[in-house]
Amino acid sequence: MKIGIDARFWDESGVGRYTRNLVEQLQEIDKTNEYVLFVSSKVYQEIKNQTLPAGRQESKIKNNKNWKLVETAIHWHSIGEQFKFPQIINRENLDLMHFPYFSVPVFYHKPFVVTIHDLILHHFATGEATTGSRLVYYLKLLGYKFIIKTSARKAKKIITVSKATKVEVIKHLHVPEEKITVIYEGAFSPPQPPLIRGGVQTSPPEKGELEGVLLDYLLHVGNLYPHKNMDLLLKTFMKIKDGENLPVQLIIAGKEDYFYYKFQKKVKELGLQNQILFMGEISDSKLQYLYQNALALISTSLMEGFDLPTIEAMNNNCLVLASDIPVHREICENIAIYFDPEKEEDLISKIKEVCSNGKEKYKEKIENGKSRASKFNWQQMAKETMKVYEEILNIT
Repeated sequence: MKIGIDARFWDESGVGRYTRNLVEQLQEIDKTNEYVLFVSSKVYQEIKNQTLPAGRQESKIKNNKNWKLVETAIHWHSIGEQFKFPQIINRENLDLMHFPYFSVPVFYHKPFVVTIHDLILHHFATGEATTGSRLVYYLKLLGYKFIIKTSARKAKKIITVSKATKVEVIKHLHVPEEKITVIYEGAFSPPQPPLIRGGVQTSPPEKGELEGVLLDYLLHVGNLYPHKNMDLLLKTFMKIKDGENLPVQLIIAGKEDYFYYKFQKKVKELGLQNQILFMGEISDSKLQYLYQNALALISTSLMEGFDLPTIEAMNNNCLVLASDIPVHREICENIAIYFDPEKEEDLISKIKEVCSNGKEKYKEKIENGKSRASKFNWQQMAKETMKVYEEILNIT
């Protein structure tokens, strides 16, 4: 069979990481089917010329006869996506198309599967989540709701990355349960031996990499969008600074965008520069180092589709401090230390507990976390995704 994959997000984080890992694993496990990968002009040239950014050389697409690259100079959420992209896809005479993101052309009428990662915009649809005009934002929001509902209705199958998202899709998009398959994401494996400060280091940090890190630190990984509930961390660290006197810092690692700079500005205004440090977007090796040496990963989110950093943290022997929301309970089970994301007093209490006890007291949780994380891997994700493809094509 001939399967297309929308990979225009290839060099992005989030959906991009999901797509890259899916493609990499499908190349390993599927030597029979043909695949067509729709990529941006930039990525098309990078793959053809083998000039992918550092850490992206894993792609063997160029030399794989079962894989074809199609240059697609059409941005997501654009008019061209709705009208021109279907024409490009149709030229390939596919048996099935996989859209790893909800943004499916409404005028594409052939069989497809769509991955829906979350419905966060259904709950956090406020003007605070925009960098431009609120009117334009709300028009885009209407477009989003129309497209995601149409995609869910027309798809042969829907993949969600958690049971929590499946529940949301059934509730808000009115999709029958049997149409949805839950397929978990994976996590990268740490190198051996671990990159431990004061012990063996296979890849020591570059000069200045941990500049300003003086105390034990909590680590936050990912974007800083409104649903991440970052104001809770601001209030918490204000209290830590003003009276709690806890020997702990917070490191923020993630994409530098509007919300990142907005949070950075608040930190400066509140005089928290010594307590909250910013690393920006970092390499996987540097991220592994930060996980392995952190007091704990902290996730204050009010909602998530999967929250990959919690798995990555557990996989790197890092304790997890997580907001008590359905997806965290689903993914981390009883391994994380939970707090009420609406109550800063509860979070401060849990941080105090972790600071006073140290990592040694949580040795069992950390070991169980490593075991739990091993159940989430990209190859298994690709195998289960292949089963969805086969199921659809057997029905069609």
